[in-house]
Amino acid sequence: MKPLSLGYSPCPNDTFIFYALIHGRINTNDLKFKEVLLDVETLNRKALNAELDLTKVSYHAFGHLRDKYRLLRAGGALGRGCGPLVVVKHDYTMKELRGKNIAIPGRMTTAFLLLQLYDPAFFSSSALCPLPSAFVEMPFHKIMEAVANEEVDAGLIIHESRFTYPSFGLKQVIDLGEWWERETGLPIPLGGILAKRSLGDMVNEKLNSLIKKSVEYAFGNRSEPMEYIKKHSQELSDDVINQHIDLYVNDYSLDIGAEGEKAVTELLSRAEEAGIFS
Repeated sequence: MKPLSLGYSPCPNDTFIFYALIHGRINTNDLKFKEVLLDVETLNRKALNAELDLTKVSYHAFGHLRDKYRLLRAGGALGRGCGPLVVVKHDYTMKELRGKNIAIPGRMTTAFLLLQLYDPAFFSSSALCPLPSAFVEMPFHKIMEAVANEEVDAGLIIHESRFTYPSFGLKQVIDLGEWWERETGLPIPLGGILAKRSLGDMVNEKLNSLIKKSVEYAFGNRSEPMEYIKKHSQELSDDVINQHIDLYVNDYSLDIGAEGEKAVTELLSRAEEAGIFS
């Protein structure tokens, strides 16, 4: 079999998870992989076009991909206290931000889905329709600077930005993950690993097992992946890298579990009811 294209982000949680798989630290038997490191929204788009065999995507994007891809149980990002934040430079309430310019890390991110579910005033209809002008898509790591420079009125931030936004002189308006947990009592389903259904059940089960072993290896050899992680982590400090991994890699990354499945089902069900997948 030719190498499988494996897409994941350069963020510390993903490079931590896939380190062992990519670097031959576990036995992959007859399977080989070609890594494709891109930001999550680009991965979402590539999956929409079925360009990758195996890929990390936002759970929002998974709602559009269920016919082509199967969700694997290992390697995902779910948890508590790890949701997206809306941040501002000047004092705004969420109600006051309706109609304002908001930078988002991608229209198919779970962060943007949560914003829409929180307040229908931020609804943007199908991911295939033009994005309302109030929303400005940009790479997640550029959002805080855009808010600080007043290029936009607010920013929807994800990943390690939740640790660093105060250094840009920004203030939190809402923690959408906290809202989700209070609303549902469930963990926040941020991103999962998808495999093409066309690979077949046997290969997909093997892929799931390998990813789980890769996570277990990283947990058991915590310092070993650091060189690889730092190579791709946009000059983050060791402290921020470790905070990031601690927050986004957990037991749900080993297996989504019944509670994780319920969280994903709830997210997609609410999105369907809101007409977001129409």
